[in-house]
Amino acid sequence: MAGVLDGVDKRTQLVGENRLELLLFRLTSNQLYGINVFKVQEVIRCPALTHVPNAHPIVRGIANMRGKTIPVYDLGMALGYAGMGSIDNAFVVIADYNRTVQGFLVNGVERIVNMNWEEILPPPNGSGSNSYLTAVTRVDDKLVEILDVEKILAEVVGTVSDISADILAGNDVSEANKVLVADDSSVARNQIRRTLEQLGLEAVLVKDGQEALRYLQQQAEEHGGLGDQLTMVISDVEMPNMDGYTLTTEIRKDPRLKDLHVVLHTSLSGVFNEAMVEKVGANKFIPKFNADELASTIIDSVQQVRASQAA
Repeated sequence: MAGVLDGVDKRTQLVGENRLELLLFRLTSNQLYGINVFKVQEVIRCPALTHVPNAHPIVRGIANMRGKTIPVYDLGMALGYAGMGSIDNAFVVIADYNRTVQGFLVNGVERIVNMNWEEILPPPNGSGSNSYLTAVTRVDDKLVEILDVEKILAEVVGTVSDISADILAGNDVSEANKVLVADDSSVARNQIRRTLEQLGLEAVLVKDGQEALRYLQQQAEEHGGLGDQLTMVISDVEMPNMDGYTLTTEIRKDPRLKDLHVVLHTSLSGVFNEAMVEKVGANKFIPKFNADELASTIIDSVQQVRASQAA
């Protein structure tokens, strides 16, 4: 796989155009899986791994990569398959998720494909709340499953969802209106909802940008605007049907919605291009997931909205 990710930086023009590139890989069967190239730092042959006593079962070991120690997870085992046997011919996809770098052990890596987010669809009905899928698509008539890596990491590493007392103290935003949350990961939606609830705010949860835009347009149509209905939008960037950049662009194009405060909250922490925030007109970007940082951002956003309404 040497050179498979050469020129990733040149692919940034896809951002904001509702497009992405997927790195396709296989685990223990012929099923294809995909991961956004923007999350991937490199793909290598599996190096020597050091066993970690008492680690989570899917942690196959740790590897030293360019002076950094990273955990290597057996993705197949996380999905309920038998663990990968010999790793002599396996690959490791090194990716940046939620402020951390980790390796994902895979059996084989196929290629990179350029796609439109409209071709990335939500999981089929019946997948259930325990599903590890955030989306599916087709490449050359083959089904490609896109995994909820945030859910896998939350089960292995855990998350802190309680807001610090000093942030809560003296920051009463409970009289603000609802907050719209758009994210395709059930784990991420619940993390944000929990944060909002601790602040005394009500969350409206949707699964992608297209659903979010429909909700906003419906509310604006019914109420003649959103001033008394919604305080802000918190949106993921990577979502089926419509990504967060495109959602923000559509919000800014609609006279009824254009003043909405939009926060992009995404696991694309390691490769995010700050210029894209300005290009699409978002108010703020924060990487997933830190309850205190998200809470502070929400408080600041509510205060900015109140100030603009009072002006």
